[in-house]
Amino acid sequence: MSCSFGSKFKITVFGQSHSEATGVVIEGVPAGLRLDTDTVEAFLRRRAPGQGAHTTARKEADMPRILSGTVDGVTCGAPLCAIIANTNAHSGDYDALKNRPRPGHADFTAVAKHGASADLRGGGNFSGRMTAPLCFAGAVAKQLLAAQGITIGAHIARLAKIDDTAFDPVAVDAATLNAAAEKAFPVLDDGAGEAMLAAIADAKAAGDSVGGVIECAAVGVPAGWGEPIFDGVENMISHLVFGIPAVKGIEFGSGFVGADLYGSENNDPFTVRDGRIVTASNHHGGALGGITSGMPLVFRAAIKPTPSIAKPQTTVNLQTMREETIAVGGRHDPCIVPRAVPCMEAAMAIALMNLR
Repeated sequence: MSCSFGSKFKITVFGQSHSEATGVVIEGVPAGLRLDTDTVEAFLRRRAPGQGAHTTARKEADMPRILSGTVDGVTCGAPLCAIIANTNAHSGDYDALKNRPRPGHADFTAVAKHGASADLRGGGNFSGRMTAPLCFAGAVAKQLLAAQGITIGAHIARLAKIDDTAFDPVAVDAATLNAAAEKAFPVLDDGAGEAMLAAIADAKAAGDSVGGVIECAAVGVPAGWGEPIFDGVENMISHLVFGIPAVKGIEFGSGFVGADLYGSENNDPFTVRDGRIVTASNHHGGALGGITSGMPLVFRAAIKPTPSIAKPQTTVNLQTMREETIAVGGRHDPCIVPRAVPCMEAAMAIALMNLR
């Protein structure tokens, strides 16, 4: 089913943007893990709405309620189930759009698949709201991986054509990966972050939106994780990343830039450092043949501009089959990129838990 992923660490997400709650069931959580709930809640707050002028005005506490899988805060080996209540939905904002699909959204395709029964309120189960339970699962996965010495972090690499400092693909470390997570706006270069925030404000004032690129990395991943062909590390990560609404592209290592290089430039020479086989460069992004190489695992994902904008757009009335002009009201992010940063970390963590 499309709402489930994995086998060793299987997640099933459920809910809609305006249902009573969203949630996730996680199978494969080992017994004996004392969940650090403060860390889980802090991770979810990074994704939560209503945290500044650059996010939607919808306010949700996003406090998870664990229904099963723990005893006195310690996992017991049973499936871990958590729900996150939807407490601030404004379904009435979507009444005027019921028969007029919003450009850039899944409204039209949802109706094409589900007919009149499709839930279009806030995007239904196509909504970015569904990344809340994904992040809960990712927070659990990150704690399990941390116990194995694996750290995952991400930052805004590019937004509105403004670049942040990139991760060093060879020498990025846990401290660097954690640095952006500790900031209200997840960048490494605060000057670039200020310019990005100004660009978001300008787009919002114009009734428009902007997109960007997120860079995510994991360090401490040993060589040998993954399988060739269909269950490679890039395959698994990409599968999860494309479950995050607004993602339109992904690349690993040198990615599309590598396509313009000679093989002699793009190949990573092997060497020995501190008694361990490593590569002098990391154009391969930490994966060769779908299997981790032991180098930092690095990917970048492209996030499209938020499709809900106040500027007039052309659509078609599904009842009259005539063109109409709409301007999307309600509460929307002028840029979804900052809130998508922890979602990328969650995707990486869940994928790695299925590859170990």
